[in-house]
Order: sequence, then structure tokens, then C-alpha cells
Amino acid sequence: MTSKATFTTGLRAGFTATALLLGAAAAQAQISDDVVRIGIMNDMSGPYSGNGGPGSVLAARMAIEDFGGKVNGKSIELVTVDDQNKPDVGLNAARKWLDTEKVDTIVGGSATSIAFGVQTLMKEKQKPYLLAGTISSDFTGKSCSPMSVQFLNDSYALPKAGVQLLVNKGIKDFYFITVDYAFGAALQAEATRFIQAAGGRVVGSVKHPLGATDYSSYLLQAQSSGAKAIVILNAGLDLSNSLKQAAEFRITRGGQALSVFGMTINSVTAMGLDVAQGLNITVPFYWDQSDATRAWSKRFMERSSGGAVPTYIQASVYSAVQHYLKAVKDAGTDDGPKVVAQMKATRVNDFMTQNAPIREDGQVMRAVYPVEVKTPAESKGKYDFYKVGAAIPAEQIFRPLSEGGCDFVKK
Repeated sequence: MTSKATFTTGLRAGFTATALLLGAAAAQAQISDDVVRIGIMNDMSGPYSGNGGPGSVLAARMAIEDFGGKVNGKSIELVTVDDQNKPDVGLNAARKWLDTEKVDTIVGGSATSIAFGVQTLMKEKQKPYLLAGTISSDFTGKSCSPMSVQFLNDSYALPKAGVQLLVNKGIKDFYFITVDYAFGAALQAEATRFIQAAGGRVVGSVKHPLGATDYSSYLLQAQSSGAKAIVILNAGLDLSNSLKQAAEFRITRGGQALSVFGMTINSVTAMGLDVAQGLNITVPFYWDQSDATRAWSKRFMERSSGGAVPTYIQASVYSAVQHYLKAVKDAGTDDGPKVVAQMKATRVNDFMTQNAPIREDGQVMRAVYPVEVKTPAESKGKYDFYKVGAAIPAEQIFRPLSEGGCDFVKK
């Protein structure tokens, strides 16, 4: 009797162990092509390369290394492309990745015109598209996709915070200097709506081409408009160059406020505190914000070109890649819809993000922080640029879910 019981128990234990092994093997078998491939697409060499560019690639590598280099026993590979801010280049690269190179997800910080095309392609292919640097609010609104997750602020949140700041200072008249493509148009449209809702008015605007070098005529038009606030809606080298020339024109000495609704820290580095001092912006991340941000940023700067400080776009690429890999691990598969479902079911937690849910429309509901750029006298060391205020909860700046117009969101 004892011998039979022992045999039965051993047999059951054997079956259990076999089942566990088969279950583990099945989970591993869910990784297509036995490799998880992550594509990083952005401007690697043009006017926005300092915002993301090679620094975003480094951040993605760090995320993969910190994850252990494997997920569910399978290798993780990173591929990159310079989309050159050209929709045809970006879309062709995305198609090649998906059709022939078996890329499982794309992390994009590209121009809006590129990102909309890639988002459509990712939706068709049922692959996760992780937005980390492209900011149109339409990505979670009328052009939403169930396969996309927006990791940063958008063109609703940035101008909402910026307009509120200026209106609270008693400013009612605005003039825009706007980069001439979808990114600038989206920011200006949203900002105009917030200005009018607050009882203000837009007295004029002018558009400039991407990559312009001479902003004198645009600044003179803005200066002569009589607007109390001149708002520059561009980014990267465009922003640095336009603000440098604005300083040369001494616009603020004439009583006009100068504002931007979005700026990464590399722009402050490029233009210097003597030009950027006093600007008020909102950011989702600052390298010197906490022990966790300082520790990660130190590692990043040790490896970045010239010891460059990380931008919030580069930090968000790390966040996106880490969260994606966690979802692949927990879902036991790299199947696109299952991974996105797992991402949305899991709160985002890392050095820059604390317990942030992902809303049904794909928006990561992260807090942002009001920042004032220090004067040269206030700065105590390299990259000591910002005075950071108290966190602004996500619910106060992101568009309400019910107002977005996303077609798959439950009414």
C-alpha cells in the first residue's frame, strides 16, 4: 500500500513538473521568431536630434540592459532609423521593419506628419506604437488607435498650462510665431481655444519653415503687433535660434512677455541661461528632481555624447521600452493586442513616473511640473537650470476622456 501510494504521489509530482515545464515552454513559444525586436524611429541628425535622436537610442539600450537583455528567455534586439523628418522615409522604414525584419514594436519621437502615417500602419499590422516625443492630441482623440500609447504631454496639455500661466499674470493679447507643419498647427489651434475661453484674443500669427535660420522678420511682426505676449511654437534648433534672436531684439525690455509652451533641456544648454532665464514651462521630468532621477541621469550622462543631460523625451523612451517589456513578460507573448492590453492594465512605475495609469485612449496619466528657468547667478553648477514647482496632477492638464472623440472609447 505504501509503495503504491508513493508511486502515485511521485507520478502526480512528475505530471505537475511536466505541466509546469510545458507551460513555461508554451509561454516562451509565444515570442514570435524567438526574438523581441524594438524599433526606435526619430530625427537622428536634423533639428530635433538633440531632443531625442541618439540619446533616445541610448535610453532604449539602458532600458533593455536594466531588464536583463532577455524577456521570457528570449533575446531582445534594438533597431534604429533616422527618419530625417520626412514622411516617405519614415513610412518606408516602418513598412520594411514590419514586413521583412519582424519588428514587434516601434517607439516614435518623429514629426507628427510621420507619426500619423506610422500609427495607421501599426494599427493595420496590430503592433504596439509607443509615442515618446510626438505630441498631437489627435493621437488619443479623433485619430486614436487601440494599438498606440502616448507616454508624454500632448498638444492639449502643453498650451493649456502655458495659457493659464500667462492669463493669471493678466495677459490677454497674444501673438504666435509658429513652425509650419502639423506640430505647430496643433499647438496654435489648442492655444487659441484656451485663450478665447479665458476672454483673451489672438491679435496675429506668422508661420516659419522647419529649420529656419533667420527669424528677424517674424520677430519684428510680432513686436509691432502690440500683443502683450509673444508665444513661440516650435522646438529643437528652431526654438534655440528663435529665442537667441529674440534676446538680440530685446523684446522683453519693451514690456512684451516671451513664452514657449514646450521646451526640452537641450535647448537651454544650446542657448544659455542668459537667453533662456525667466522662461516658464511645464515638464514631465527633470534630471535633478529626485534621487531616482539623479541616479538614472548620472548613468545616462556617463554614456551620452559629450556628457549631454537627458531630455524628458529621452527619459520617456526608457519608460516606454521598460513598460513594454514588462507587459511582454507578464502577458507571456509579444502578440500586439495582448501586450497593449497588459500595458493598459499595469500602472507605469519607473524613475520618472510614479504609479501612472494608462487611460483607455492610450494616454499615460502622468503628473507634470511647472518650471522657471534660473538666471545665471542662481545656477550652482552644470545643468543646474530649473526651479521646479509642485506637481500638477494629470487630471488638471490632460483633455477629459469624454471630450477626445476617440472612436473605441466606451461612451
